Amino acid sequence: MNTVFAGLITSKMRVRILMRLFQNPGQQAYLRELANEFAASTSQVREELQHLSAAGLLSGERNGRQTLYRANETHPLFPELNSMVRKALGMDRILDSILERLGNLELAFVLDDYAMGRDSGLIDLVLVGAIDQENLSDLVRKTEGYIGRKIRVLSLTRPEFTRLRPELVRRPRILLWGTDEELNSTARVVA
Repeated sequence: MNTVFAGLITSKMRVRILMRLFQNPGQQAYLRELANEFAASTSQVREELQHLSAAGLLSGERNGRQTLYRANETHPLFPELNSMVRKALGMDRILDSILERLGNLELAFVLDDYAMGRDSGLIDLVLVGAIDQENLSDLVRKTEGYIGRKIRVLSLTRPEFTRLRPELVRRPRILLWGTDEELNSTARVVA
């Protein structure tokens, strides 16, 4: 469990749910999905989901007999919690280091597990631009030490990204640097 949240919230399961749903607010999850992912009982997860929903931090949407939970982006504390989750996972350090040392970065985004809010210990990071490859391996090694997680980097030039974009955008992702417009303009080039 992350110590940033441990002092603020006494339930470990509540912290895990917040980390999962606030890391990528666009993601939704079912009760059983979370219970399976956390290897916990559905009753334990249900109780925490109810507490977080009652506090307004989560919103639930019925889908048949199940409820899909997600971070409530309209809650006044949403920006702060989202920022805390990213800091707790080291995303702020990754981005700051990249911007300082890697050259002309156009786009940066996280794929797969972390984009879905799952702390698997492996961060898949895509960098697009004229990246200084000499500094990249040193930077990755140092950042891994700071955040206690493995970073797998895919460094692409703009033309390489344009070729791979259709495959990459089908995967869950969180944009760290750049804009959706840049992604969309790249889509028009590919089409």
